[in-house]
Formats: sequence, C-alpha cells, structure tokens
Amino acid sequence: MKMLIIEDEKPAARRLQQLLQKYRPQADVLALIDSVEKAVQWFQDNPGPDLMFLDIQLADGLSFDIFREVEVQTPVIFTTAYDQYTLKAFKLNSIDYLLKPIDPQELEQALTKFDRFFGKPPFLDTQALENLIQSFHVPEYKERFIVKIGQQLTYIQIDAIQYFYSEDGLLFAQMRDKKRHVLDYTLDQLEGLLNPKAFFRLNRKAIVHINAIHKVSPYFNSRLIVELRPQPEFEVVVSRDRVSDFKNWLDK
Repeated sequence: MKMLIIEDEKPAARRLQQLLQKYRPQADVLALIDSVEKAVQWFQDNPGPDLMFLDIQLADGLSFDIFREVEVQTPVIFTTAYDQYTLKAFKLNSIDYLLKPIDPQELEQALTKFDRFFGKPPFLDTQALENLIQSFHVPEYKERFIVKIGQQLTYIQIDAIQYFYSEDGLLFAQMRDKKRHVLDYTLDQLEGLLNPKAFFRLNRKAIVHINAIHKVSPYFNSRLIVELRPQPEFEVVVSRDRVSDFKNWLDK
C-alpha cells in the first residue's frame, strides 16, 4: 500500500509516519509534503497513491486548493485541529478525519474504514469539496497599521515590524530600522489580528516576530530569556506557562 502525507507541521508529519509504520508496517510512505504548491507538483509528476493524509490548513493555503489544480483520484483521511462540530460535513460526505494531535486508536479506526473502501471507486466529489471549502473560514490577518508622524498620517507594513510592546500605557511597534511607532491598540487586541505562524506573545508586555529572535537562553524559575533585534531596553522573558507553547512555535 502506497501512502502520501501532506502536512506542514514537521513534528506532526513525523509522528503520523511513525504511527503508520506501527499500524501498517507494510505501507510505503512515498513522501512528506508541506505545501499546496509542492503537492500539486507531486501529483503532476507521480501516479496517485492508494491513500493520502491531508492537513486542511497548509502554509500557503487550504489543502482543498490541490483538488482545484490537479485531478486527484485518491481516498483522503484529513488531519486537522478544527473542532468536531465544524467537521460534521466530513462524515456527511463520507470523508474521514483525524483531530490533531492524532490519537493512535482513532488512526487505526480510520485505516480500518479505508480497508473497507479499498478497491472501490474514490468517494471524493467536487461538490462535496466546494461545500467543505465554504464551511472553513480562513482568517485574514493585519497587513499594515496606520501611524501618525508629526501631523501626517501614514502606514507601516506588518512585515517591517520586529515586535510589539507595551510601556507606560502605550503600545509600540518596533521596526527593523530601529524606529518605533505608537499604535492605537492593546496587546490583547493584537493577538487576534496577527498571524500566529509569524508572531508569538511571550508575556504580558511583548509580542514578537520570529525574525526578531536572535537568541534564547534558560532563565531562572523554569523560564526563558530572549534576545531580540533590535535590542529593547527591557528584559524579554517568556512566562513559565508559555514556555512549552513557545518551544513548539519555534519548532514549526
């Protein structure tokens, strides 16, 4: 049996591959693919596998876009972090799914379901996929902020911001060029506006971009201290309750 894993989180992809080796040792995992673009290219260059595991949200878009670009005649088991209520559509359309982190028993059940369908025509259809696309909302994150310079209004691009921090009741955006701008937001408001793949809230005072992190070191009381670029005038410490999430975020 030939399988394909399309998943942009490397730890999740490796774990799924290990579980497949345990529950289906005879299976051959052909490739681990982490984007829509690479998946489309793979299907253009290779015959379809017997089964594929497909993450819904990939780095460059929804995995459903793969089916819009190439014809895929392969049964799918979706892997996703979305809640079960949103996923009712999968069952209605006879497409199985696994919630992440993947439970080994649920994986075994999904594989058993696939075994029942094996040798029969694929059960994916275009209308079912379109319905699924409509049921998933892809968040739109901030691309720029309005700022005031003197008496004039202008804007700054999100990709030029290294980190945000609060000080004396104000919120500042620290730029790569070492300038800073006051924003009319709070850190709590920003959390829902920033792409979580790029930004992480370290503590009550700061949200940082991945590119701003220069060095991470152990700190007392099981915390971490982070050196940023440009260097702020305050210590940047990862709260103890955020250390695990921070490490997982860095490892993506």
